[in-house]
Amino acid sequence: MRQRWFGATRKQVPQLAVEGGIEFPTEPLVLDELDDARLRKAHDEGTPVVVRADTEEKVLAALARPEVACVLVPSRELLEIDLIEATYGRRD
Repeated sequence: MRQRWFGATRKQVPQLAVEGGIEFPTEPLVLDELDDARLRKAHDEGTPVVVRADTEEKVLAALARPEVACVLVPSRELLEIDLIEATYGRRD
């Protein structure tokens, strides 16, 4: 699993995790949806941002934002998304 920087903590966390199955090094800002103003403010302040996502589309949208450290999903099924294929398409 790829890792992402956790705000200004100098630590990395998995880019995807099942909600309740991960402990963060410090308290993040947790969002239920992407909010440009809150993401920008948190990034400027060095606050780690975690976003909840319950569909593949929401996972991809959250991971497209560099401010997002980790995406929390409700089930292991969403951990199995082929992120490369979902982002760039199938390569044969």
